[in-house]
Amino acid sequence: MATNYSTRPTVDRHDPVRRQPAARAAVSLSAIITGEVIPRLMGTGALQRIRPRRQLSVDAHMVEMFAGLALAVEGDELVAQVERLADDGVCVETLLVDLLAPTARRLGEYWVEDRCDFVDVTMGLWRLQQAVHALSGRGAPPVAPRAGIAPRALFSPMPGDQHGFGTVIVEEMFARAGWDTLRIAPENPAAINEVLAGGWFDVAGLTATCTCHIASLPSLIAGMRAASRNPSLKVMLGGHALQGDQMLAARLGADGTAGDARAAVAAADRLLAISASQVACPD
Repeated sequence: MATNYSTRPTVDRHDPVRRQPAARAAVSLSAIITGEVIPRLMGTGALQRIRPRRQLSVDAHMVEMFAGLALAVEGDELVAQVERLADDGVCVETLLVDLLAPTARRLGEYWVEDRCDFVDVTMGLWRLQQAVHALSGRGAPPVAPRAGIAPRALFSPMPGDQHGFGTVIVEEMFARAGWDTLRIAPENPAAINEVLAGGWFDVAGLTATCTCHIASLPSLIAGMRAASRNPSLKVMLGGHALQGDQMLAARLGADGTAGDARAAVAAADRLLAISASQVACPD
């Protein structure tokens, strides 16, 4: 299911209960991003074009600045800043996993800390999704040939969760690694089960952003396995509620978890390799 990135969320900007986010300082965040953050990402005192690198340092200060930018500017300006980073040599994978994903988590923390409200977070995440969409077609590394048909993965936030940015990042990383992917935004568990029953998926990934979701995960996962056309479906969990805790994921009935989208791709590949070896060499 494709996300419509051109549709702006409908919000009431004059709602009297809304609070102004503290991140909207008087300074020009755009100027700070251009003059300070980009040079630090590039590891040099001035902007210059270099060959793309897979690993560049992104620290908490840079994430904080981008969180403020996501709250303060229009989507096209945020996209322009992210594209400038890509044009100046920061690899897309680093932007997705090390910058944009932590920025989205920081926006959620702003909400918990009462620094901004739900509308601010929703608008900020919408702008970040625009940035992901802009990056999705560029800088993709060559995909190693896979034997046979590419593995398929289904990605979903928890049913009814209105903030699914983590799922956007994960799907993009899997697609860049050569997976056939589908991302949905279900209103209820039945919607996930319907998709799993209607097509073959090797992996299903759920993103849980809040610990309030944990209690419902065992029954949700059991229902997914029962509905799946693939009897050997691998279920992976991600999101802030899991924080890469493998033991917790196992207790909830999942096959694995990962700390970020980059690690999730590697973990899914390992799960499929183990499954294939068990089929080839049964006990």
